Amino acid sequence: MASIKLSDAFVALLQRKGLAQKNLILLTDDGGGKYSLQGGACTIGTNFSLIVIDKPDQEYPIKLNNDQGIRLWTSDYDMMFLESGVSMDYGNGQISIKDDAYAALDNGVRIANGQDVLDAFEQGITMKGESC
Repeated sequence: MASIKLSDAFVALLQRKGLAQKNLILLTDDGGGKYSLQGGACTIGTNFSLIVIDKPDQEYPIKLNNDQGIRLWTSDYDMMFLESGVSMDYGNGQISIKDDAYAALDNGVRIANGQDVLDAFEQGITMKGESC
């Protein structure tokens, strides 16, 4: 069973943004995914994004269990880039993610609305997401 540790500061950020009760996807943002905002072959596994969705997406079926009850999902593909001890934090205006293998995987995790990303792709527009 996949799990993630979420800091109080990160959960407070989600609450302030009205996202604590939403479904969220944690993805490795490598430029090729359904909701990808950034990245590419040279940065694979070093950029992550949180995508806000209305309901779970079957392409991201893995629930990341956490003590705060945040509905956080990912995929088998994205799990390849996460070692044990995955955690997310918020500080100095940025969301960070790390695991036991790396002190910091990404110190600039972005947040974007999933439907907005899909609509932009359909129109040929690349989105950047929101830094915190």
